[in-house]
Amino acid sequence: MAMTPKQMDMKIDEHFGFEARDDVEGVLATLSPEVEHDIVGFPSGPTHGREAARPFYESLFADLADGKVECVKRLYGENFLVDESLWRGRAPGRPFGLVGKDRPLEFRLLHVVEFTANEDIKREAVWIDLASILRQLPQT
Repeated sequence: MAMTPKQMDMKIDEHFGFEARDDVEGVLATLSPEVEHDIVGFPSGPTHGREAARPFYESLFADLADGKVECVKRLYGENFLVDESLWRGRAPGRPFGLVGKDRPLEFRLLHVVEFTANEDIKREAVWIDLASILRQLPQT
C-alpha cells in the first residue's frame, strides 16, 4: 500500500530531527536494515545496510554543528519523495574534507528518498551543493 505524503513527511522529518540532534542511533533507526545510502560524490560511494551508513553520520556530526534544515519544496510519488532543503549551521570540523574553522555555513541539499511498505527509508540519495560550501570555506 502506498504511503501518503503526510506519512512520508512524518518519516523524513523524524529522520532530519535525529540529524539535528546528532543522534546517530535515531537516524539509523529510521533506515531499513538493508538501506541503500548514497551521498552522491562521497568517496566511499553508496553503502548498503544501517551499519554501513553509520560512519558517514558519525563523521558528519563531528564536522557540522547547530544544523537546521529548512524545507524549500517537496515532491511526492508512490512511496518516494524528493526534498529540496537548505542546511544552516557551523563547520567546526572538516566537512567534506574541508577545514571548517567553526565558520558559519549554509548550503542546499536535494534528497531522493524511497520508503519500504512499513515506512522505513529503504534508499536515501543526497546531492550537496559543494560549490557553495567551497565558496564559504576557502582553504587558503
